[in-house]
Amino acid sequence: MNRRKFLKFTSAALASSVVAATGYIAWGDEADSPVVERAQIPVKALPAALEGFTIAVLADFHLYPLTQLDLIQRAVELANAQNPDLTVLLGDYVWREVEGIFDLAPALAKLNAKYGLFAILGNHDIWTDVNIIKTGLGESRLPVLRNQGIALDVGNAQLYLAGLDDVWSGQPDLSATLDNRPANAPVILLSHEPDPADIFSLDGRIALQLSGHSHGGQIRLPFVGAPVLPYMAWKYDMGLYRVNDMWLYTNRGLGVTNEPIRLNCAPEITLITLVGA
Repeated sequence: MNRRKFLKFTSAALASSVVAATGYIAWGDEADSPVVERAQIPVKALPAALEGFTIAVLADFHLYPLTQLDLIQRAVELANAQNPDLTVLLGDYVWREVEGIFDLAPALAKLNAKYGLFAILGNHDIWTDVNIIKTGLGESRLPVLRNQGIALDVGNAQLYLAGLDDVWSGQPDLSATLDNRPANAPVILLSHEPDPADIFSLDGRIALQLSGHSHGGQIRLPFVGAPVLPYMAWKYDMGLYRVNDMWLYTNRGLGVTNEPIRLNCAPEITLITLVGA
């Protein structure tokens, strides 16, 4: 193909993508339509008591001004309908209005799970006012893990839930986070940004990392994917990945920032199921 034909072909392809994208925005903006995505995670030497253990994952709420409380409330109902054993919140609770945490936290406190509800912080929580965010979550009795872990007793086994401080803007300490892990307990790591999985996977103790941050790009075009992704979500932008000997799942989040739309990238509640490898 000569240069003139190549330019003509690529220009036509780009024009077709733009037409398809604009048509989809006109007819199919998904920003107000949360969905449940499911993933089975095979874990080596998983205790029998943890076979079929389920984890509901919610992230990137970004309440106000673009994301409204109604979306969060419907997402909470969807998550509860899955009857999860554990529910985790992966940070970025507000966007421009930090006081929104006092509306958001009571809504999130209605999440139900047999073994509890736990939260970590994201970069926006630190950029706005981390003390107000922590106060809002604390008033609704939502426990926040910052370089901390908790061993959950499940039958005659234990699952270790490790919550890392935000990697981009906080003071993450993986060693401290895993210090209290009981021997042989599978580790689920909560880390707001996904791309540091390349480093965390080298530790060898982590079965699964759960992350958000990317929003899946919010806009995903045919043949292109997400044209824009945030720092620390360039590599693992959504879905399930195998990173060395560790699994990583990146949740697309619920809210929006910058652009009030989602194109081919619906708001997500993830239901993770642990199974023996």
